[in-house]
Amino acid sequence: MIRRILVALAAVAGIVWLMNNSLFSRFPDGSGPRVIAHRGQHQVFDRTGLDNDTCTATRIGPPSHLYLENTLASMQAAFTAGAEVVELDVHLTPDGKFAVFHDWTLDCRTNLAGVTENTPYAELASADIGYGYTADGGRTYPFRGKGVGLMPELDQVFQAFPEERFLVNFKSERAEEGAELAGRLARDPKALATVFGVYGGARPTDDTLAALPALRGYTRTSVKDCLLSYLATGWSGHVPASCRNRLLPVPVNYAPLLWGWPVRFVERMQAADTDVILLGPYGKGDPGSAGIDSLEAWKGVPKNFPGLVWTNRIEKAREWSQAAGVGLIK
Repeated sequence: MIRRILVALAAVAGIVWLMNNSLFSRFPDGSGPRVIAHRGQHQVFDRTGLDNDTCTATRIGPPSHLYLENTLASMQAAFTAGAEVVELDVHLTPDGKFAVFHDWTLDCRTNLAGVTENTPYAELASADIGYGYTADGGRTYPFRGKGVGLMPELDQVFQAFPEERFLVNFKSERAEEGAELAGRLARDPKALATVFGVYGGARPTDDTLAALPALRGYTRTSVKDCLLSYLATGWSGHVPASCRNRLLPVPVNYAPLLWGWPVRFVERMQAADTDVILLGPYGKGDPGSAGIDSLEAWKGVPKNFPGLVWTNRIEKAREWSQAAGVGLIK
């Protein structure tokens, strides 16, 4: 009897292994990643020990280009470098504009002070967003005076790039942000077609997705619900409802734990109308925006990976992906 049980268990384990093994399957030749450029092309900075309040403008390396994050010029540079999607950050201001700017406060990067969402866009529009950048501990400020008037508002982005795609990051938990964005997109089908997805603050994200069912996105809760459910049932090939019609970010260091990674997992998610976004490693002192940001990191991307790859180094993505043998990007 014990022998029969062991044989049966071995048979079940073998079936599960065959159902979730990618040794005998591969992504189609000629495919390749679609790249999300986080903040557009921007100044890179030391990510050691980051938290949500770290002033990253004082951590940049010696500048190798002139682009500042979340500007129209940085977005254009990112698309030119091969980005399929550009991620941007928004704050709904008291005068009803969505300011495109990363930080919760203005003190780090600009010549202004205060909370971004509490400042009228009429004032933000004239700020110097390059004011606080320094690569040498404050001895010099290479972008001071060069960022005046470069903070766009979201409608300007839509108008400047009517054929491109954007991932919109809500920087707050204000429900009115979701209602306002959903209303604008519902009234403007061209702008709606420009929005690849939404994420960030749970309340505005959930409200936007509820109002616009054709739009996709994610929150920390939706990602956790999907991944935990899939870890429990994915061995059978089943994709739970919490993983359907979503955007699903997956840290590269946890991806191998997922049933069927990489080929079968991605194929299952695609069949469920969910796009997989491959992030950089999670849990190493980074608050969550680490990307595939080096040649070594690109070597960890599966060959011909047809999902999305998140990067902070869009200017190097094509070179590094090709050197790593990953496949084609846009």
